[in-house]
Amino acid sequence: MALIECKDLVKTYGTDENAVTILHGVSFQIEKGEFAAIIGPSGSGKSTLMHILGALDTPTSGSYQLNKKNVAELDDDELADIRGRQIGFVFQAFNLLPRTTVLRNVTLPLLYQKVDPVEREKLASEALLHVDIPKEKFMNKSNQISGGQMQRVAIARALINDPSLILADEPTGNLDQKTGAIVLETFEKLNAQGRTIVLITHDQAVANRANHIIRIQDGRIVEDSKRKIAQKKVAL
Repeated sequence: MALIECKDLVKTYGTDENAVTILHGVSFQIEKGEFAAIIGPSGSGKSTLMHILGALDTPTSGSYQLNKKNVAELDDDELADIRGRQIGFVFQAFNLLPRTTVLRNVTLPLLYQKVDPVEREKLASEALLHVDIPKEKFMNKSNQISGGQMQRVAIARALINDPSLILADEPTGNLDQKTGAIVLETFEKLNAQGRTIVLITHDQAVANRANHIIRIQDGRIVEDSKRKIAQKKVAL
């Protein structure tokens, strides 16, 4: 069953002679439970596409359906609700509050939803343990842990609302190869549990960890391929 359905997406900035079209009729589907990678070089349109998938922007024309709901037709409040409840974001720069504890960083999405403080901490603790952050790190400030741990804290924060989709933008871009591999293994574990992961990258080696590769170039899809990857036995 398709979680994401994009059909003929066009994104144009500006008007008349100043108009610049970034996406040219992009169409694809991503099924529930897939680990998909959207790969392309700088300027290919992948960041614009990511913003549309993340309900951070809307297409000029075409349709984007998430869980059978046409996101392109939603108003600002509805888009904010989609972002808060259905999509978990993981960014290259981590986007953690540096002088705030690891635990509190993860609870922040629930704070905005006015979840009881005790329940917030319980859910955040479970999410952190789920991505292999040890309890002794929970009260550390986020700038007192390693880069790989920071990215796994960001993944825990993305999980806190039990989203339909985890959208990761160059999640290993600020990490060395060994640490990046640990973060990718975390995504693989989550996918093995049934989570839908969409990872934006320019790195073919990163994209090769996914079972669905969508390649974009000059605002057009030039590859949309799926492959079977041997399922790893993982402890979750």
